[in-house]
Amino acid sequence: MEPTRRRGAALEADLLDAAWAELQAVGYTHLTMEGVALRARTGKQVLYRRWNNRAELIVAALRHRRGSLIDQVPDTGTLRGDVLALMRFTLERQREIGQDVFRGLLAEVADMDPHFSEAMRNVLTTLLTRAAERGEIPTADLPQRVISLPVDLLRYDMLVGLEGVTERDLVAIVDDVFLPLVLRSV
Repeated sequence: MEPTRRRGAALEADLLDAAWAELQAVGYTHLTMEGVALRARTGKQVLYRRWNNRAELIVAALRHRRGSLIDQVPDTGTLRGDVLALMRFTLERQREIGQDVFRGLLAEVADMDPHFSEAMRNVLTTLLTRAAERGEIPTADLPQRVISLPVDLLRYDMLVGLEGVTERDLVAIVDDVFLPLVLRSV
């Protein structure tokens, strides 16, 4: 009897689980689409039909394991709390996948479509819109660079910081840079 052919969501879940297992086994530097395909007992063309490269595959595997940021937009009741929660979530993801994987992904994500940066800007825009609706800030209509600033600064600190990003660093980005800039930009 031949094994049942996997399709649809079941196949995709198997592929993402295989990608995560391969990442854990060989690390990002040595991860290949061929290795993931072998682990998933399929051909690499099956992977390439869904993801253009290993960075997209690993981002999808992480979303499969932890959910998408878009599905977990913080709502603490204050802009400060929301932005800190978003940054903590981002930092937690980086710690979960490890510094080497994070750096490898960021190096390759720059070559991918702008989905990641756009998604982060959309989440931050949502947080700013809620804050404007609550009356915390006069408007959410801010320059794109201001909107993406807290996550851009966090990403920079995660890439170059040797000691690791602390809660104090997150608070400084929000309280000393982002919030004053948001209030000043209107």
